[in-house]
Amino acid sequence: MTQTSSRPQYFGPLTDSTRWDAVTLRDDDVIVVSPPKCGTTWMQTIMALLFSGDPQVVPEFSMNMPWIDIRVRDMAEVTQRLDARPGRRSFKSHTPMDGLTVGDQGHWICVFRHPLDAHFSFRKHVQNIPIRWFDDWYPANDPRATFRHFLTGEPAGFDCDAMPLAHILPHYTAAKAMADRPNVTLMHYADMKRDLPGTFTHLADVLGISHPEAVMQQLIQAATFDNMKRNADRFAPSGGKGFFKSDADFFHRGTHGQWQGQLTDDELAAYDAMMDAHLSPADRKWLEQGSTA
Repeated sequence: MTQTSSRPQYFGPLTDSTRWDAVTLRDDDVIVVSPPKCGTTWMQTIMALLFSGDPQVVPEFSMNMPWIDIRVRDMAEVTQRLDARPGRRSFKSHTPMDGLTVGDQGHWICVFRHPLDAHFSFRKHVQNIPIRWFDDWYPANDPRATFRHFLTGEPAGFDCDAMPLAHILPHYTAAKAMADRPNVTLMHYADMKRDLPGTFTHLADVLGISHPEAVMQQLIQAATFDNMKRNADRFAPSGGKGFFKSDADFFHRGTHGQWQGQLTDDELAAYDAMMDAHLSPADRKWLEQGSTA
């Protein structure tokens, strides 16, 4: 991460936050911002369903709702395609909000998940992708080393794309600092899991979208974990294109609390110490549990 006069800049093997400088936002754009494996694709799916009103929509995330920060696509091609899109648009970012130009345009939806659940989900994720950058961070046969890297990794540079705890924490604090803006909404994976119909109702209200009740029920059903996993070729990013070893494994378990029983007492104590050093008790409860805290 480097600091400019206006905002921090985040750079990693996948991330270049300055690519956002080329994007001209519209008032009705929706930007989904979260650390990886915190519900980004789930929220993008909800956006695609609400925008279209079609439970059979094929989101084609990489083309229609792109990850702006990622270096792999030519930015001129991305912006040309986005500028030509009619109707409402949505994008995603894994850059913390302090690294983005957040003004009055667009609505920013920041999604969070218990950091340990996100970590265990990311462990599975890196085994399912063909990119070998994270092998040293996530050795398949050494979970102790993996968790040590999670606790000691830096918030920026190469480490930011490997998702250490030090990157998740500023994601949350930067989003919370902007949560009083009318065009910023914070959401939590546990709340989405607990009450998906309520999530749809809340987001439809926030974004000024309405559908008949019967249609809403079909959209909600389409966004359930079981349906997304069953139709992974449609809902996984780049699904059906052979990028992942298994599209279905992109949707690993989708549970809250999957880390329980997987860590030693010393590992949990080290995690607790880092969380308590950076967050107030109330903020820690929300980041781990959502509104159920």
